[in-house]
Amino acid sequence: MKFQNILYEVQGPMALITINRAAKHNAISLATLDELQMAVVAAGEDEEVRVITITGAGDRAFASGSDLDEVKDRDLRKALEPIVQGLADQLERLPKPTIAAINGICMGGGLEVALGCDLRIATPNSRFATPEGKLGIIPGGGATARLPRIVGRGWGMEMLLMGDAIDAERALAIGLVTRLVEQSDLLAEARRMADQLARFAPFVPRTMKAMVNFGMEASLAGALMFEKYAQGALVQTQDKVEGINAFLEKRDPEFKGR
Repeated sequence: MKFQNILYEVQGPMALITINRAAKHNAISLATLDELQMAVVAAGEDEEVRVITITGAGDRAFASGSDLDEVKDRDLRKALEPIVQGLADQLERLPKPTIAAINGICMGGGLEVALGCDLRIATPNSRFATPEGKLGIIPGGGATARLPRIVGRGWGMEMLLMGDAIDAERALAIGLVTRLVEQSDLLAEARRMADQLARFAPFVPRTMKAMVNFGMEASLAGALMFEKYAQGALVQTQDKVEGINAFLEKRDPEFKGR
């Protein structure tokens, strides 16, 4: 599979998707979005891939936002299309865990892509913002919905209304990212996380992800009931028997996805 704006490679259990427009700070054009969505579909269908990681080429930007050369000509009809929002939805609904490995600038549409991922890790030089208000528009890729859910209403409002950038330490403190690692170790950390996730029984990460997504939208009573039924399904699997036996026998489990 050949791409013009991204790089795609499978590294063990991890599919690595790199936004490859470093000359434009990895700004996300419509063509880039199309390629990102195709790559995510390919990774989702590859049985060898257990985790999907998205990052940006170079050390200056994960993604600086939507390509303004295209945004300036965007009309109402185009704005109503699920452009970045479609990719973020795709990442969120995908059964496989997704990681945003953030290096440098992560703003606007770039941040919205990261918000669609399950896990976000960053480097100390990373900066985050939703600056759309300064351009006379608002975010259109899901930031107004996802950002407050992740960092809370207070910081969500702060970032959305003020539009100012926050640094990596602040992002870690408010829960926007969960790990800070040096630039040289960013992808190695993503691989370590992918390797750890790949050691779980295949049903576990996908069920856990589905439960959290459902629970964030459902009533507490509904989420708790659904959780019990999901656990009830997993306790009947061969992998559950293998996992408990391996723990008691002090050995590594050999999960089969059954």
